[in-house]
Amino acid sequence: MSDFHTFYMSTHGCKINQYETQALREVWTRRGLREVQSAADAAVVLVNSCAVTAKAVSELRNVVRQANRANPQARIIITGCAAQVMGKELASLPGVVEVVPQEEKASLKNWPRKPEEGGDVQAFPAFSISSYNRARAVVKVQDGCSHRCTYCIVPLTRGRSRSRAIADIVSESRSLLEAGFREIILSGVNLRQFGKDLPYTPDFWDLVSTLESSLGPDWAGEARFRLSSLEPGQLDARALETLGASRLVAPQLHISMQSGSDSVLKRMGRGHYKVTPLLEFLEHLRSVWPVYGLGADILMGFPGETEEEFAQTVEAVKAMPLTYAHVFPYSRRPGTAASVMPDQLDKQIKAGRAKVVREIVAAKKTAFLQWLVDSATQLDVVLQSGQTRSGISQFYTECHFPLLPFGAGQRDIVRGVATAVRKRGLVVRPL
Repeated sequence: MSDFHTFYMSTHGCKINQYETQALREVWTRRGLREVQSAADAAVVLVNSCAVTAKAVSELRNVVRQANRANPQARIIITGCAAQVMGKELASLPGVVEVVPQEEKASLKNWPRKPEEGGDVQAFPAFSISSYNRARAVVKVQDGCSHRCTYCIVPLTRGRSRSRAIADIVSESRSLLEAGFREIILSGVNLRQFGKDLPYTPDFWDLVSTLESSLGPDWAGEARFRLSSLEPGQLDARALETLGASRLVAPQLHISMQSGSDSVLKRMGRGHYKVTPLLEFLEHLRSVWPVYGLGADILMGFPGETEEEFAQTVEAVKAMPLTYAHVFPYSRRPGTAASVMPDQLDKQIKAGRAKVVREIVAAKKTAFLQWLVDSATQLDVVLQSGQTRSGISQFYTECHFPLLPFGAGQRDIVRGVATAVRKRGLVVRPL
């Protein structure tokens, strides 16, 4: 790789991809390569791709073409989920010299790689990090998914579920805390499946409890863990007990709900949970977290979604204490069962239903932000950047400081109270 001494990395999609890009960045830098800030200045351009939606794939193609126009001499490598399922098509894009499937991504640590360096696709991918190029670090704890939702391409792109050893997670988390990070995001493709392939079959709540007992004595009140997307099926009495006992977990959840209609969930292949128990859990959560942030992934316009099923989702969204949500119109993904289901909805219907739900969520978000102002609730804000004076609170609200305490900088926790709601979040006065 010595012939290609400069590189640029473009990451798309989930936090798992961000983590894996960082792992490759660290390896390439240790090998003497230098990262540059644009594709125009790079000898090698690595594009870490996403394939979850058709829009993600379209954006990938645009990024590759733009990089080639800016720098026709650059060697473009595409890896990630799109590379796993559409390698031939991506190889034909201008400037692309190699397409590395997701299952072989770890072999890029030794690029130029040999085909036999692909690695064991049954093992947890050999990635680790010692730092992070953002204010809040991601720790990858699980990869892949063994549950085939009918709409989801992820099992085709990332393979079956594989879990990281708990001792490795604790060790990496401790190192990141000692390096100055004050928020760590525990991330996986399907956290409900964590531990099923490990000795003694621990579950995700065992992991959280172990992190609490190992790191809580030194870091409670000084740093926090944020949980990435959770399945409703793992939100039970055990979850409530674990969250209630934790001094490290931020009071915020993000739920992969997908629909508020039990019948739609069944067609999605997600009949392992129902909406009513989820709503009941969220009500019980108030007993351990009187105030908490709540996000959800919601997929609108699934094949065959009736007006009644749409109305059920609307009612569920109204009933949930959401503070934000990611609302997507259903997107057909090749190779999935849902892509060939009858009664595919018109694009305009899907977009219209998504718009209705987004508007409900936006009103809920505004009301929550205003409540934080009116109640003068203390906010613990991890600074994203001292220069822009912005950060993220424990409730996952965006915060902006007109002034910062002297010496406060990126990754620090600054405590304050909200004084006003602005378009992009809260105005916060430091305490």
